[in-house]
Amino acid sequence: QVQLAESGGRLVQAGGSLQLSCAASGETFRAYTMGWFRQAPGKEREFVAAVAWSGSNDEAFYADSAKNRFTISLDNSKRTVYLQMNSLNSEDTAVYYCGIAAGWIVVRDPSEYEYWGLGTQVTVSA
Repeated sequence: QVQLAESGGRLVQAGGSLQLSCAASGETFRAYTMGWFRQAPGKEREFVAAVAWSGSNDEAFYADSAKNRFTISLDNSKRTVYLQMNSLNSEDTAVYYCGIAAGWIVVRDPSEYEYWGLGTQVTVSA
């Protein structure tokens, strides 16, 4: 079992920045993928970004909506993934969820992730 705890969500003005964190605890994987998804009211869960750790290096993946604005990073020693979000706008308002899976997966498919956190609310005001 893996437990994930997201933090960092809050109300922020449009154009502002925010950093989300997701810390994993419990069972460990030598290689794994951690991803960020978001879900706005009435919409499906949407891929934002993911990082795949091979055991020695990592590779990042982004949704088109996140490219050039968001940066995902991994501190493997802390088993924590971060999502730095810049130039936020109202369309970024959502609950942001962190997921994890053993090994490398199809990062954009939420069904590939084995464990999820409870989410953290991000609200961007105009």
